[in-house]
Amino acid sequence: MSIVEDYTALWVIPLLMLPIFLIGWLVQLKKKNASWVDVIWALGVAVCGGLAAVLGGGDPALRMLIGAIYLVWFGRLGWHLLTRVAGDEHEDGRYAHMRDWAGAKAPWLFLLFYIMQASWVSIFTLPAVVVANGALPPFWALIVGLLIIVIAWVGESLADRQLAAFKRESGNSGKTCRKGLWRYSRHPNYFFEWLQWFGYPLLGLQAAYGDLLWLAPLIVFVFLYYVTGIPFTERQAIRSRGDDYRQYQRTTSMFFPWRPKT
Repeated sequence: MSIVEDYTALWVIPLLMLPIFLIGWLVQLKKKNASWVDVIWALGVAVCGGLAAVLGGGDPALRMLIGAIYLVWFGRLGWHLLTRVAGDEHEDGRYAHMRDWAGAKAPWLFLLFYIMQASWVSIFTLPAVVVANGALPPFWALIVGLLIIVIAWVGESLADRQLAAFKRESGNSGKTCRKGLWRYSRHPNYFFEWLQWFGYPLLGLQAAYGDLLWLAPLIVFVFLYYVTGIPFTERQAIRSRGDDYRQYQRTTSMFFPWRPKT
């Protein structure tokens, strides 16, 4: 089957996401709660991944596959965040700290933050755009790529459920979860989020620019490890759990799952 590449999604996605995030920013100005930005981001990536599959010009089966992967993966993440945010009337501690730190400049700081989040939707959707304009990869690459994504999906889902169950238990307020996957990594959800990005270069082996998808795991690692993921979460954990989390830091691997230190 001939491939007619179509990269319309590259400009449609930013035009779609920017006004949505600006509306989100206006809402948080009134509500003083920026926690919903995470929900908007996750569901935005899910929808835009599906949109990239629809607009792409690659193999129809591959387009359906990559669209389904994005909708399932980021749709689950969005739903998980939605239930968490909707069940908590307080602003996420990370954003509350940002708001207090910025003071009178908080509205403009959050404006830049929301615009940045909109741009990240476009960045995280790029693998779907590339794969949706390619041909089916060799069978081995298809199977290995899907296996990596499925393992990562199960791992992140399990980590989220274990943490949510821990928080629901009475008496755990101010304590750190050390159960299940959280015994072996302080951020198992981030680890499996990173792992999934190794699947897309394999699915895009027969796509133009497919080689560039090997940069995806590196870029996501930098984001999670150094920029928006672990640094913000660790600082907030210290603020909310103090010495209990410091002890957890001394005994538990930060990112890669490993046996805890005694």
